[in-house]
Amino acid sequence: MEFNIALIKGDGIGPEIVDAAVAVLEKVGEKYGHTFRFTRYLAGGEAIDATGVPLPQETVDGCLASDSVLLGAVGGPKWDTLPGDIRPERALLGLRSKMGLYTNLRPAKLYPALAGKSPLREDIVSQGFDLLMVRELTGGIYFGDRGRRDGQYGPEAYDTEAYSVMEIERIAHVAFAAAQKRRKKVISVDKANVLETSRLWRETIHRIAEQYPDVTVEDMLVDNTAQQLVKNPSQFDVLVTTNMFGDILSDEASQITGSIGMLPSASLGDSTRGMYEPIHGSAPHMAGTGKANPTATILSAAMMLRYSFDLKEEADCIEAAVDKALNDNCRTYDIAVPGMEPLTCGQMAQAIVDRI
Repeated sequence: MEFNIALIKGDGIGPEIVDAAVAVLEKVGEKYGHTFRFTRYLAGGEAIDATGVPLPQETVDGCLASDSVLLGAVGGPKWDTLPGDIRPERALLGLRSKMGLYTNLRPAKLYPALAGKSPLREDIVSQGFDLLMVRELTGGIYFGDRGRRDGQYGPEAYDTEAYSVMEIERIAHVAFAAAQKRRKKVISVDKANVLETSRLWRETIHRIAEQYPDVTVEDMLVDNTAQQLVKNPSQFDVLVTTNMFGDILSDEASQITGSIGMLPSASLGDSTRGMYEPIHGSAPHMAGTGKANPTATILSAAMMLRYSFDLKEEADCIEAAVDKALNDNCRTYDIAVPGMEPLTCGQMAQAIVDRI
């Protein structure tokens, strides 16, 4: 089979980690008889430098014409002083909107080989955890009205949180369907004791839950969820939440796994076309040093094979290769232990390629 993949390498360590994932995909294609065709497009800081805007129309058109998008990371201090509407991060929001990607799937699991890197107590780590964060991606405060104005105490800024019933319904269906394939438990995260949007969220989630009688649903306030993620993460199966809450909680979940460099993500809509990227940032201080961990991007490529291309066996193969590499003590800078010689980004990619 042939697949056209749009590559957005982006800024900082983006080019290194995307190249690593491409090497893995090419090995998978060789093993299973697939052809992956890659076309590079600009977004983020590199696009600002080249075109003056973070998301050129050529990039939007190329991504919409592709079978899926693989993205590294965007942003960095070089562009921090730019106005908000032309910062590198606006490229991500623009792509999600243009591609209709309203669901973000962020799995977080503790690899047994990395148990010692988790900051959690040994008795908590020994229980393990494997959870899936389902984050609404194109609504909420990140896309609401914003601006500056004169307020009661002088100049002030505002950002508006708003959700429609339709937006909540469609993310709820994604979460419940995902739970049916897992352990059949959904935690709906909100702040219904304070926010009107959360009260609508809670009402809608429970109404949709009636269509999934085999799945249990429980409400949990976002502050309690943050506490429970470090106190007892093994209790979680699927969590569904708003854009901002999901952004924060999924980053917290990444830390208890031992390294943010291990966490992939998939952004999906109603079609099979998606955008796949690691959840970490561009880490410009690591660019060119070889210290970047490509595993999250490689696992994001595996999610692409699973969710967009329906290549389950091939996705399993990549994930198994990552497991083997970790069990063989192949570690990058962020997950190495004292006395262990860390691998470079390229060496870690090759270690995973060798185990496919």
